[in-house]
Amino acid sequence: MNYHRLPLHESLGLEADYSTEQLLSVTQMLIEKSNALHGQLAKNDSLKIDLPYSKNNILKMVPEGFEALQKEFPHLEYHPKSLKKSLFSLPLTYMGFSGYLNPLTNEAQINGLIVPYRFPVVASHEVAHQLGFAKENEANFIGGLAAINHKDTYFNYSGYTFLLKHCLLEIYKRDNKLYFETLKTINKGILKNYQEVQDFWDHHQNPAEPLFKSTYNSYLIANNQVDGMKSYSYVVALIVNYF
Repeated sequence: MNYHRLPLHESLGLEADYSTEQLLSVTQMLIEKSNALHGQLAKNDSLKIDLPYSKNNILKMVPEGFEALQKEFPHLEYHPKSLKKSLFSLPLTYMGFSGYLNPLTNEAQINGLIVPYRFPVVASHEVAHQLGFAKENEANFIGGLAAINHKDTYFNYSGYTFLLKHCLLEIYKRDNKLYFETLKTINKGILKNYQEVQDFWDHHQNPAEPLFKSTYNSYLIANNQVDGMKSYSYVVALIVNYF
């Protein structure tokens, strides 16, 4: 039923489309925010960020982001709280997934093996599913907002660079040359965090992963996401029009 709820951009009063100029403007803002946060956390701009918290502690901290976000969007109250690392983290990794929502218990299950830098925003993404936002693009957006509204700077960094990555991928689709020019304005340490995530998934590539992804793609299409996994790009429209 949640797959058929009112689209998030309508409930938030946002536009559903945007121009390349708007995309570039918001991307530049996200780069400035990300670079500034990176500068606060690293000794120089070439170092990747490592979170000083255990993954269990990160899970305990996640609700604070929603408590802050709730001030702007009261309907995002997170209750009851149920967030944990999955017992099936290794199979999830080889299937290519960072987490899932248990449909029987409504518990958010996070892949406990993923790169710690991504843990805050991935956990926040799964909480968004718990709150009834079934669509992946909408959960990505809400998860990112929860992370950037958190009082912790490491959460902010995880959230801003997550939202930035989506915008960069959209620029790549529209203008390959501009994409590589834009990368030059991003701290090298941020790019190393991106590469750290990519290396993790490359290391756990599984010949059967396309089958799992194809099955999930069919599931999304059957549940009101006509573009399947490609619908994840809708998050960029939410990001651009929100900022």
